Amino acid sequence: MLYKKISELTQEDMEQMMMREVEFFKVMDDVGVIINQVKKENDAALKKFTKEFDGVMLRDIEVEDIEIEDAYEVVKPELIEAMENAAANIAAYHGSQVEAGLTLTEVEPGLILGYKVTPIASVGAYVPGGTAAYPSTALMTVIPAKVAGVTEVIVCTPPDKEGKINPLTLVAADMAGADRIFKVGGAQAIAAMAFGTETIPSVDKIVGPGSVYVTAAKMLVRNTVEIDFPAGPSEVVILADETGDAGWIAADMIAQVEHDPKATAILITTSQQVAEKVMEELEAQPKTLPRKDIIEKSLEHAAILVANHLDEGIVTSDRLAPEHLEIMVADPLSVLEKIQHAGSISVGKYAPAAAGDYASGTNHVLPTGGYARMVSGLNVGHFIKKSCVQIINEFGLKNLKDTIIKLANAEGFQGHVVSIEKRF
Repeated sequence: MLYKKISELTQEDMEQMMMREVEFFKVMDDVGVIINQVKKENDAALKKFTKEFDGVMLRDIEVEDIEIEDAYEVVKPELIEAMENAAANIAAYHGSQVEAGLTLTEVEPGLILGYKVTPIASVGAYVPGGTAAYPSTALMTVIPAKVAGVTEVIVCTPPDKEGKINPLTLVAADMAGADRIFKVGGAQAIAAMAFGTETIPSVDKIVGPGSVYVTAAKMLVRNTVEIDFPAGPSEVVILADETGDAGWIAADMIAQVEHDPKATAILITTSQQVAEKVMEELEAQPKTLPRKDIIEKSLEHAAILVANHLDEGIVTSDRLAPEHLEIMVADPLSVLEKIQHAGSISVGKYAPAAAGDYASGTNHVLPTGGYARMVSGLNVGHFIKKSCVQIINEFGLKNLKDTIIKLANAEGFQGHVVSIEKRF
């Protein structure tokens, strides 16, 4: 674990913390082979790679209705109720982001400008599997797409050793409104949704988090299909002052790194005492947790950074542009105003990132690896497109005529000039 004062950080230290997720570049060649085989062999390649990577020979690629019905019978009623509560909050939060279908403004007499909002026609949601079940990700990816008005949302998620999908994931995907669900994971699932196979239809956009292989595949297919952003292993940065509770801080760091051995947790604090206590808590707390091995492996590349003052900590957090940022200071709102780069921001000691991971309503599909500097976490805006609209009458075009003709002549486009002049 890295333990330093921020003033002592080297460029190598910063790059190690900021660029962990570029590991997906290292697997590009291997992923490219998978994608090309899926393009050529379609369903046959999907079954081949599922046998190779997931250890099961698939009989059926698509989940049947009876499997979804059986899943509802298996999942405990209290878990169904919990997912319903979370789904309601997710739908409410994303519903507040929906824009009007047509927005128009008269900018001058005879000239009305605006935009028309329409949903993307089809979306593929990737829901991870493997070491854990992620029904919450099914809710987070499918619900905002449906709220935005996407007609067809399909889900791809890895099967278990028996060729089945975890019942929790099936129930969540169905509850969220998924139209079709497929038992395929990894880079091969991304390739299938991008190019289509005999069973899996191609989509217009792919969203959802995944391993470095999934992330690499998304990056490689984005010339064919739109993607949300690189969303790899989880990251959290916690900004804390002397009021921070070391036990809570350590628990929140552990909560994010228990996802994956490659996950990242960083504490930035102005208090040497808090830093030392958190270090002790990070050694003690994992011992009683079932995912202890994953946590301890991930904590090997965690970091505790001591800042001279809070502003230094804020600047460092912005340089990291983390997936999750928690603000646990005496005056969190003042810090919130200064933050520029973070995927999701949790404000106050009673707002752990885990609340947004499941049930508060904010989305947990977020940019990692520093991409929060340039893209937003998953929201309704990812599932819509805006068409420019211009409504111009004769009077409005007459007022614009000279300006258009001068600019068109300057660029040497006489056809543009003629298209204006013919109207007068």
